[in-house]
Amino acid sequence: MARILAVDDERDILTLLRNVLELDGHSVTTVDDPVRVERLSLNEYDLIILDVRMPGVDGFELCRRIRETVDCPILFLTAKTEEADLLYGFGVGADDYIVKPFGLAALRARIAAHLRRERREKHSVMRVDGMQFDLLSNEATIDGNRIPLTKGEYGITLLLARNSGQVFSKERIYEAVFGFDGDADSSVITEHVRGVRAKFAPYGGVPIKTIWGVGYQWRSGRSENAGQQS
Repeated sequence: MARILAVDDERDILTLLRNVLELDGHSVTTVDDPVRVERLSLNEYDLIILDVRMPGVDGFELCRRIRETVDCPILFLTAKTEEADLLYGFGVGADDYIVKPFGLAALRARIAAHLRRERREKHSVMRVDGMQFDLLSNEATIDGNRIPLTKGEYGITLLLARNSGQVFSKERIYEAVFGFDGDADSSVITEHVRGVRAKFAPYGGVPIKTIWGVGYQWRSGRSENAGQQS
């Protein structure tokens, strides 16, 4: 089951979408006023459907506004099929188009395909606080920029990001990242954290907070810790 948000000023379309998608076991939230969308907790949704032509804020503009805060697939419902419109939609962050009038079988198949693809990606990719961790290549990127972390720096960053809010002592971090048989001691964690912060600093910093006398903690909001000393 997926959580789907559908936004369209035509209530008949919203009713149709809810009825069809609930048959596939999905939980569907419908909104007929695009202005209300930005007040929602958008990260709760696995897929978002936006109508292109809506009064006040059209689908293109709404997609542009919310794309920075969500990484789930965004699909447009549109009667526009001109290439320029399609390219513009992809440019503001859309993943696909469903052209009106649409067949129900094609609609369900298109949505199912995007949800399957998203689930496959999440097995190997973790996203947190605007950062992306590729669990296969052991690389971290932010805003599309690869951060040149060492193996130890990557391990520390991933450990803390995966356990946001939890405080880890230097000893515990060392054991988790380097193992009991590491050839150094927990004091190297301080230097690794300093290196992580330096490398993320040009992008607003990384939310690794020092808990004095205890260890380190990941707190959301990467800019608040930019430049913080270890």
